[in-house]
Amino acid sequence: MPTSSSRFQKLNFVPGFHRESTQYSEEGKWYRGNRVRFREGKPENLRGYKKHTDQEIIGTSRDLLTWVNNNTEKLIATGTEQRLYVLYNDNNYDITPITTIVSIEAGVQGNFNTSAGSPLIQVSLTNSGVSVGDWIFWTSTSINGFAGATDFTVSGFGGPTFQVVSVSGLNEFYISVASIAASTETNMGNGTANFLLVTEQTINIQGLGYGANVYNAGASITGYRAWNQPTSASGITFLANQWSLDNFGEDLLAVRRGSQLFHWDADASVGPVRASIVGTGPTRINSIVVSPNDRHVIALGTNEFGTSVYNPLLVRWSDQEDYSNWQPSISSTSGEIQLIDGTEIIGGIRARNAIHIWTDKAMYGLQYVGPPFIFSNTQLGSNCGMIAPHAAITLEDITYWMGYNNFYAFNGRVQRLDCTLRRDLYDSFNMTQKDKVYAGANSEFNEVIWLYPSSNSEEPDSYVIYNTAENHWVDGNIFYTTFEDRVIFDNTITTGAVSATAPNYVWDNEPVSVFDGEGVALPSFIESADFDISEGDDIMFMDKMIPDFDINEGSIKVTIITKQYPNGPEVVKGPYIINTGTQQINFRARGRQAAVKVSCEDIHTSWQWGSLRLALQPDGRR
Repeated sequence: MPTSSSRFQKLNFVPGFHRESTQYSEEGKWYRGNRVRFREGKPENLRGYKKHTDQEIIGTSRDLLTWVNNNTEKLIATGTEQRLYVLYNDNNYDITPITTIVSIEAGVQGNFNTSAGSPLIQVSLTNSGVSVGDWIFWTSTSINGFAGATDFTVSGFGGPTFQVVSVSGLNEFYISVASIAASTETNMGNGTANFLLVTEQTINIQGLGYGANVYNAGASITGYRAWNQPTSASGITFLANQWSLDNFGEDLLAVRRGSQLFHWDADASVGPVRASIVGTGPTRINSIVVSPNDRHVIALGTNEFGTSVYNPLLVRWSDQEDYSNWQPSISSTSGEIQLIDGTEIIGGIRARNAIHIWTDKAMYGLQYVGPPFIFSNTQLGSNCGMIAPHAAITLEDITYWMGYNNFYAFNGRVQRLDCTLRRDLYDSFNMTQKDKVYAGANSEFNEVIWLYPSSNSEEPDSYVIYNTAENHWVDGNIFYTTFEDRVIFDNTITTGAVSATAPNYVWDNEPVSVFDGEGVALPSFIESADFDISEGDDIMFMDKMIPDFDINEGSIKVTIITKQYPNGPEVVKGPYIINTGTQQINFRARGRQAAVKVSCEDIHTSWQWGSLRLALQPDGRR
């Protein structure tokens, strides 16, 4: 029991995480944590996740879209560096567009070769143009070498879609089938190769070749290159794969950055088919937005009409109700506008009564005004550029986005958000992979979330959440690459791989009453900033705590961490186990300052922390 001179002191810390200064100077606040949110000012652990479907996603998702078709079926679309997918009726359909179709027939054009004891099939085709990692959808094949089986597109061979595993020059490539050739056969066979959209790289790569920076032998500047040496730094970046997805009615429109426009017909009576290339659209588009009321498809960063010249600041739109007509005329509402402030358009989203568009420097509003101008654009802010194509989201008619060194909101004017984690976040941010920042909304908890890659990762492995109703911030670790609000499904939808070697899946994020990750415990914790008594003049003596908590099952732990000085060694007391039967904990701790840590490692456990009362008393100044 507490000594006679001890007095209980209630510790109620300010909600959110606060790391703009040192742990000692943020007294009275929560300092750090993981997998924790605040609701009505009180911390609780996040719910868990489970697979939406057991079918894996090939590649890493870069955009995610959910919607309902005319048959009231719920659909999910996602694009990776290798595939474009649509998921519905618990099935995952590959709808990757076919770019080229080539018929191969020995003696006419190309041929096949097998080698006894090998699963590899050599395909000889002049100027095939394929690279390792590309995918080919095969039909109507007939070859020898597999003990009587002639069609390698059947499921027993792992078909009908195969990835190129090796390339030999311009005219030969290899695919690997799920069988072993019984004999060696050369210059034989026939089949149809449907070349899918080429596979792209997964990471942004800085150009460091011999011509990537100025030649300036002997100069003491970053990235200089001497004679016959490559540069060590440059402003050249080879960008990773990126997708932009939107609906045109019940159909799907998709763009992979730098490609043409793709269209997928969602008519369920036809059945799943591949997306098709809109050949009459622009030849190069970075991203798209569909204007909802007037049904124009808006291309952001595209080639100018009538030329193949790419303009990174050009906004161009299709004819109303016609995604295939991009030609301005007396009978068309197609057109284009060039933005001015910035060097390139980063991305855009639908917002209240307008399309919001960001360059690397500024924010614009594009609004439908009807003929003859169709759209008007207004610059809404400057020096507030967006960091990545998917770094903006709208929640409750307010637009939020992540910039290069700040967070912003627009509710009629641009406002900089005071992020209590800003310095720590940007200091630990992998700026080379900034393109992968992904914003999402969780309307159940009034949260905007940004997924981002930390300095130690090439993929998003961290998150920061802003609670728009209670105006506080939290952060932590996560493996998601995309995030979609619970508008269509009963929970938010995400994509990602739980580890670098694990497959990618579509996930149900935070389903009700789920507090594990596919049967695995999800540890959570929260730690306060340091606190003291009498401005730290006296040594504190603590000998009892009375916790206030709500827990469904299992247990949580409380740890008291004391120090004599802010940079001094820590003395850890605990952890003390707290479960539904815990009323008080007796212990003994001394120090000029202390911090409280609450953690949980039990599976299926849901906890919410209310307050903590500590029995404290001064214990002298020595």
